[in-house]
Amino acid sequence: MVVRTKGARCRNRAIFIRKFPKQKGNMAAASNPTSQGGAARTSSQPNLDAITDDDFEYVDEDFGSSYSPDQVQPQPEPMIPDLFKQPPLVKDDLITDTSRLQDQTVDHCLPFLAGEDGPLELNDYGLPRLNREKHVKFLKQSLGPLPGRFVAMDASRPWFLYWCLSGLTMMGENVSSYRESVIATARTMQNESGGFGGGHGQLSHLATTYSVILAIALVGGEDAYDVIDRKGMWKWLCTLKQPDGGFQVCMGGEEDIRGAYIAAVIITLLDLPLDLTPESPAYDGGRSNLLTGIAEYVRSCQTFEGGISSQPNNEAHGAYAFCALACLALLDNPRRVIPSYLDVPRLVSWLSYRQYAPEGGFSGRTNKLVDGCYSHWVGGCFPLLEACLGSSGSGSKEKNRTATGLAAAPETLYSREGLIRYILTCCQDQTKRGGLRDKPYKMSDAYHTNYVLSGLSSAQHQWDLDSDPLPLSEGETTPTMAALGADSIWNVFPYIDDNDQIYEDSDRVRPIHPAYAIPQKNVAGIKAYFQGRSGFA
Repeated sequence: MVVRTKGARCRNRAIFIRKFPKQKGNMAAASNPTSQGGAARTSSQPNLDAITDDDFEYVDEDFGSSYSPDQVQPQPEPMIPDLFKQPPLVKDDLITDTSRLQDQTVDHCLPFLAGEDGPLELNDYGLPRLNREKHVKFLKQSLGPLPGRFVAMDASRPWFLYWCLSGLTMMGENVSSYRESVIATARTMQNESGGFGGGHGQLSHLATTYSVILAIALVGGEDAYDVIDRKGMWKWLCTLKQPDGGFQVCMGGEEDIRGAYIAAVIITLLDLPLDLTPESPAYDGGRSNLLTGIAEYVRSCQTFEGGISSQPNNEAHGAYAFCALACLALLDNPRRVIPSYLDVPRLVSWLSYRQYAPEGGFSGRTNKLVDGCYSHWVGGCFPLLEACLGSSGSGSKEKNRTATGLAAAPETLYSREGLIRYILTCCQDQTKRGGLRDKPYKMSDAYHTNYVLSGLSSAQHQWDLDSDPLPLSEGETTPTMAALGADSIWNVFPYIDDNDQIYEDSDRVRPIHPAYAIPQKNVAGIKAYFQGRSGFA
């Protein structure tokens, strides 16, 4: 990983120069109302005609003042733009249950956004700090024994591993101490037929397999990597592959965009063979492989609104938009593959409409409320799109165009300030419980803590692609997928806009890979281990 920082800008303060009269004899004479040779003056002010520049001394107001320690200085109001502390100026006249809920949500959020909720210490921009200590404690407790009511979450145990380890990692914690526990837990969840279930004896599912593999990547180490039965995983994925290019999420289960994304993650992280077994529903005598048709399946899920649905002809949803973009980004260079299979302008428009004011956060669907988890599911789409729409070429005519001819994007496609304000003011549970949440009147949980932090990481960092796509072979219209986007070189640096950032540097969290949603270091570690092994040895 190449980590860069933009050049630090000088934060110069304006120095105002003010003149003060010197206490000299000629000054006293000039101001004397009964000076020699003249009539008495009725004014107590000095004779300005008798004063020159030499009679003044200059004071740098940045350091000099007439301040007395006994004086109580008024505290400046936090610099909160009106956009984030008042109801929307334009409202629909049609009153519905949906609009009432939206108004109630705004009413709940405004006191937090305006810095009026509780005795919290705010910075100059009206934001509380990221309460790392409380959130770390909350995640560590969530990795331990849970109350009896959590029995309903038994099949989600792999998710708790990922959510908590990922959140801790983003906040700078070393999670390698959990390696042995993750190994022991993962072994009980792996099935002989391949893949991981939610617990011992439970059916293997792509969602739980995804979370176990990411948890293993986060703790790292050869012992953890060796838990994964790659051969069984490959055979199992082959049974889930469908003739239309997509994947079922489990044997006999639904086929949707989650399956396509998770399959791409597993195949690329574990360096699995692409050949299909004869038992695969998609087997056609060797002409197709695990990645054949997957990009076309993603394209079929784009809706008339421009968003992405779980399956063709369903409603667009923010999480499915992330799955679609991340899936394509793993198959080939995003600058080529994303515009080749998706209507990017319509998708950008749909995603932009998910960010609300005054809240600043994202909703997941049209006419739905903001939710902290979409800080990742929707906010995480923008790094991929900004990379896709990065300018191409060195010639002056190409600087404002992408590799596929689309207009190059500005530096950012959404209000990072708005999202950061929503996260730090509305999503933090400031009670002794800690953790992060959906919105102010909700309880914190591990799911929201992880994905709110993921969204914060996305807003605080900028991801760039160093290179344009490699040329296709003669006669090729789509990549062979043999390289699996190996020519995509991602660089990350802290995002700093033209104005001062609205949070302290101590509130910045670690960057995570825009497609894998774990740090790039962990991605590189697990990839290097499996790429260095031949076959299934």
